[in-house]
Amino acid sequence: MPLNLTKKYNDLLDILGMSESQRNNSLRRIFNRDIQDNPAFSFNGKPIYPTPREDGQIAMENLFNHLTRKEIDKDTHHREYDSHRSQRLHWIRHHVEQKKADNMLYFSVDEPRAPRTYIYDIDEKYVIVLEPRRNGSAYYLLTAYHLEGKDAARNKIMNKYRRRRLPNLL
Repeated sequence: MPLNLTKKYNDLLDILGMSESQRNNSLRRIFNRDIQDNPAFSFNGKPIYPTPREDGQIAMENLFNHLTRKEIDKDTHHREYDSHRSQRLHWIRHHVEQKKADNMLYFSVDEPRAPRTYIYDIDEKYVIVLEPRRNGSAYYLLTAYHLEGKDAARNKIMNKYRRRRLPNLL
């Protein structure tokens, strides 16, 4: 478990053979180090916060769930553990700190619900989704995931970049 704290981009976290409690403990340690307890967690000079929730759920707990679980039921918003997201949890900090220079896209799109800013690693097919705050002073971290299945086959993020990107990064 402690070995996961030494993993670097683009290694995957070793969580597949762990029990659920061991896995959650290991992922929580990565999350706490890189996001929750990181006072310098920012992108493009702007701090990143978890999205506030109105239903009483703790914002950091909600963010942890979005970064380690995938929505499997759109109607109920039920989420279940996703190994692909979880194994790459430590990649988020690497990307928001812009430590990888080659084959990266940083762009914003006007989405139906709100503008979004995307960080996309072309080589790894890994995307981080941020929502700029209304006043432009910070971001909310919405989610991060590895493109797979239909989304990867359709080249979803590259199409969004080519067709809908805004002229400036929000």
